[in-house]
Formats: sequence, structure tokens, C-alpha cells
Amino acid sequence: MKKIRISILFLIVFLPLNAGAELRVFTCEPEWLALAEEIGQGRVKATSATHALQDPHYVEARPSLISRVRKADLVVCSGAQLEIGWLPMLLSKANNPGVLPGKDGFLEASSVVTRLGVPDTVDRAQGDMHPQGNPHIQMNPHNIALVARALGERMALLDPDNAAEYDRGTDEFLERWADAIAGWEKRAHSLAGKRVVCHHKSWLYLEDWLQLEEVATLEPVPGIPPTASHLSSLLNLLGADGSGADAIIRAPFQSAKASEWLESRAGIPAVVLPLTVGGSEAATDLFSLFEDILDRLLEVTGGTGS
Repeated sequence: MKKIRISILFLIVFLPLNAGAELRVFTCEPEWLALAEEIGQGRVKATSATHALQDPHYVEARPSLISRVRKADLVVCSGAQLEIGWLPMLLSKANNPGVLPGKDGFLEASSVVTRLGVPDTVDRAQGDMHPQGNPHIQMNPHNIALVARALGERMALLDPDNAAEYDRGTDEFLERWADAIAGWEKRAHSLAGKRVVCHHKSWLYLEDWLQLEEVATLEPVPGIPPTASHLSSLLNLLGADGSGADAIIRAPFQSAKASEWLESRAGIPAVVLPLTVGGSEAATDLFSLFEDILDRLLEVTGGTGS
């Protein structure tokens, strides 16, 4: 009789909580947090390991992050070894087998898009190379659409009671997203062919989308900070009259010194672009992220935006 009372008490206390529980989503980067919230609305509780003002390559595997991974139903990361320096440790220490790579609870966003920048060979002398391709896939909104579909399907699989809601959330987001892309591409028409110098190889997908031409990088090789000798060689390459490029691009967490040095000597305007949601005051969600990127690029390149 006592066992029956305990069982009944268990059902009374715990069933309502489980029935109304949120899908817990741990994301490695803010763009996937924003996307999970767009699709899941109030049915998900999403967090991000990183924020927009830090380099996602370098993150400390803090106990608080380990705890969040341990409790997660779904882990969403860019992949392509962007998080190779810290994610494996988080997954190992969290001891949550359901969110390990290969399981339904793990989604590698870059695996559902066409990766750019896959090197023919990998050599330590080439710096911080990504053998699987460039991981910054969020810089092309068409990639966001592909990840959205995969993410919605994964949410529905993990939380079948709310599958119809995730399907509806995905469809509604993609409809608004397609309209937004059409508007952005119309605005960005004048950017095609503009030449850019980038601090790091963070903008490959943006360049591909907008048909920008990357003529140089401030880093001598990926992951190695700009050096005086490399900047001097860039000045010789680009010329002191500003004719060698139309803009110098860096992310908010990258030092301004190199881009400002080159701007002052070559007359090429430098611009800080948000690499993800929260990277600027204006970039508060996925839609305003791309609005702000275009606003900033058009301003420094003299584009018409129409």
C-alpha cells in the first residue's frame, strides 16, 4: 500500500512538469540560439556557449557550460572544427550520451550546407586551417535557411508531442526569411565586385553571397596576428592612394590596430561587421544582423542600396 502511495505521489509531482517541459537547446554560437528561438518560440530554452564579442575558436570549458551540456536535449554547433579546441572537452565532461556527435541530440550546422574553403592539403605552416572547410557558414543567409530546416526536423524528432508546432515554426520562419533575402539581394546589387581586405578568413560565405572579391587578409596566415612586415607588404600591394581595395573588414572581437594602420596609410575605409547576432547594437536578431551588415558595407563603399 505504501509503494502504491509513493507511485501515485510520483505521478502527481512529476508528470505535469515533464508534460510541460521545454526542449533544452545548448548552442555553441549565438546565431544558432537565435534560430532555435525563431523556430521553437516558447517551447525551447536555448543558451549559447559564446557571445558575439568573443572569438568562437577560443572558449574556456567552464563548469557552468559543462552543466548546461549535461542537461541539454540538443546541442547545435557550427562544426567543421570551429570548436575543436573546447567542445570535445565539454561533451566528455558532461557525460550526456544523447548529445554526442552521431546521436539525434547533436546537430553540426555546417554538415547541411556546402562548405567553402576546403583545403587541398593541410600544413601547419599554413596556420589555423580547417581541414573540413571554412566554418563561418552563418554569413550566407541561404545557409541559415538550410540549417533552419534541419534544426526544425531535429526538434520535432526529439520532442514529438510538439512536432507540428516545430514544423509550423520552421515554415513561418522560412517564409519570412525568403522575403528578407530577396530584399537584401536587391539592396546589395551595387556591392558585387567590390574588393575587400579581411582581418581573418571569417567572411568567405559573405563574399560568396555578395560577390565580393577578397584581395588580401591582415593576418599573414590564418590565426597568426598581423605583423609589421606583412602590413608593409600589403601597403605596397594595395598602394597608398586607396585604389587597391574598397573596404577593410574585421569582426568586433578582433583588434582594430592593423585595420586602422592600413586605413590611415592606404586611405581604404575600415569597417567592423557583426559576425553573429549581438555583434553590434543594431544586430539584435538574425534579420537585423544582415540588415546591419549591408548598411555598414554600403556606407563605406558608397553603394546605393537599391
